[in-house]
Amino acid sequence: MVKVTVEESNSPYGSDASSKASSTSSLSSVSSDIDTDETLLDRIAALVDIVPPTTRHAISQRVQKSASFLKAGGKRVGNLVWILTTSALLVALPLALVLEDEAKIVAQEREFLEQQQGQQSMLAPSMYPPSNQGQPKALVPPGF
Repeated sequence: MVKVTVEESNSPYGSDASSKASSTSSLSSVSSDIDTDETLLDRIAALVDIVPPTTRHAISQRVQKSASFLKAGGKRVGNLVWILTTSALLVALPLALVLEDEAKIVAQEREFLEQQQGQQSMLAPSMYPPSNQGQPKALVPPGF
C-alpha cells in the first residue's frame, strides 16, 4: 500500500521549496514500497474502498434482483420445455406411429387388390386390351 502524508503550510497553495522536495522524495519511496507478491485480485479487492457504501449496497441489490429474476425465468423456461417434451412423447409419438402403421396397412390392401385384379385378368382374357396399358403408373411413396 501507498502511504500519503500531508504537510500543513500557511499558504493555501503550498508553494514553498521544502514541500516540492518532500513530494519528490515521497514519490521515489513509493516505487520501492510496492509489494511484488500482490496479485491482480488483491488490487481489485482494494478498489472496493473507492466506491461509497450506499452505492455498493445499491449495486449489490441490483445484482441480487437480476440474479433472482434470471433464476426464476430459467426455472419457468425449464418447466415449459419439460411439459412440451413429455407431451410430445406421450401424445405425438404414438399418434405418428399409428398413422404410419395405418398407411402401411392401406398400401398392403392396395397391393392385394391389384394382385387379385391381375389374377382375374389373366384367367379371363378379354377381347379389348386394358385402357391404361400405354400409360405408366404414377409412383406413390410408401405411407400414402
